Amino acid sequence: MILSARNLSVSLGGQRGFLRKTVAPVQAVDDVSLDLKEGEILSLVGESGSGKTTLGRTLLGLQREKAGEIRLDGKVVSGLAPEAARVARRAIQYVHQDAGAALDPWWSIGRTLAEGLLIHGVRNAVERKERVAAMLKAVGLDPDSARRYPHEFSGGQLRRVVLARILLLRPRILILDEPTSGLDMSVQATVLNLLLELREQFSLTYLFISHDLSVVERLSDRVAIMLRGKIVEMRPAKELFAQPTHEYTRVLLDAAPRLTGRRVVASVGTGVAAN
Repeated sequence: MILSARNLSVSLGGQRGFLRKTVAPVQAVDDVSLDLKEGEILSLVGESGSGKTTLGRTLLGLQREKAGEIRLDGKVVSGLAPEAARVARRAIQYVHQDAGAALDPWWSIGRTLAEGLLIHGVRNAVERKERVAAMLKAVGLDPDSARRYPHEFSGGQLRRVVLARILLLRPRILILDEPTSGLDMSVQATVLNLLLELREQFSLTYLFISHDLSVVERLSDRVAIMLRGKIVEMRPAKELFAQPTHEYTRVLLDAAPRLTGRRVVASVGTGVAAN
C-alpha cells in the first residue's frame, strides 16, 4: 500500500469562540482505517460535515491527528508537527476545490509555477522555464499561457493551471477535494478526462473527495462512504453502486439523480458531455 491509516481520529473545536464561549470539540474523524493502493482512485463520499475533507487534510499533514497512525510507503509519518508532517509527506499534494484561491492574482502563471520549482531547488532559470512550458502543455494549455494572469482564465482552465503547479513538484498521490465543483457538464467532463490522462502519464494515485455520485461511480476503483466521521462502507465501486449494504449508502444513492441520460461521460479522450 502506498498510503495507510489505522484507527485515525481527529477532534476539532474545544476552544473559546465567539463572545469567549467554549466551543465543544467535534469528533471530525472517528477511528478511521483505510489503505490507498498505488495507482488507484479511491473516492470519499458523504454529506457536508461528514469528515471527508478533514480526513484528507489529516492524511496530507495540514491537520494534526488526535490518535492513530499514518504510513507512507510503510514509513510512519504521523505524530509530527504540521511543518514536519508536510515535509515528510511531500509525495502527497492537495488540490483544493477553489482553484483561484491557490494562485497569486498579481503574479503571472509562469512566475507562480516557476516559484514552486525554485523553492524545491531548481536554480537554473532556463530549466525552470522549459519545465513550466512542458507542464502547461501536458495539462492542455498553450505554453504561452505562462505570460497570463489568473483572472484571464476560465474556471476549467484555472484547474489545469493548479494541476500543472502541483505536478511540477512530482507528487505520487493527489488528494482532490471536489475538483469539478462549480463547473458545467462539458467542462466537468473535460477536467475528469484530464485527470484520468494525467494519472496514466505521471503514474498518480488519487484520493477523490466528492459528493457527486455520478462522477464517483464513473471515475472510482473503490468508494468509501463517510457518516459523522466514520467510514461506514468501503467497497469496489461497481459492487457498492450495484448492491449497497449500509442504510446510509442506500439513502445517498436513492437521493442522487440516476446515472443514465444526460450525465458526464468520464472516459479518456472524449472531453464531452453525454446526450
